[in-house]
Amino acid sequence: MQKIVFNGHYLTYIDTAVAEYWRAIGLPYPEGYVDRYANDLYLRKATLEYLGSARYDDLLDVCCRIARLGRTSMTWAFEIYRENEAAPLIAAELVYVNADPKTMKPAALPDELRARILKYEKVAPA
Repeated sequence: MQKIVFNGHYLTYIDTAVAEYWRAIGLPYPEGYVDRYANDLYLRKATLEYLGSARYDDLLDVCCRIARLGRTSMTWAFEIYRENEAAPLIAAELVYVNADPKTMKPAALPDELRARILKYEKVAPA
C-alpha cells in the first residue's frame, strides 16, 4: 500500500466538481441538460498531470472552469489542491463533445448553455 490516493480516483473527484458546476449554472445533469436540449456531452479527451499526491484523510479542493467553448465542444480546466496549500496536486483538462445521443453526431452547443456559462464566468474566446 502506497498510502496515497490511487491515480484514477482523481477523475472521480473531477466528475463530482463537474456535477456541482452544472448545478451552479442552473442545469443539473442529466435532467437539466440532456432532457432540456435532447443532446448529451461525451468525453473526448482527458489529460491529467500529477504534480503531487493526496494522502488518506486529506481535505481536497477541486477547482474547475470552462477554459474554452468551441462550436460543438467544451474544454474544462481543473486543479486539485490539498486544503491550505498553494501548489496544486493535480492539473487536468477534459474535452467534451456535444452530440445527438441517437446519431452520435456532433451538435452545436446550445446558445442558452453558452449564455449561462458566460454569465457564470469569463471564458476565453473560442
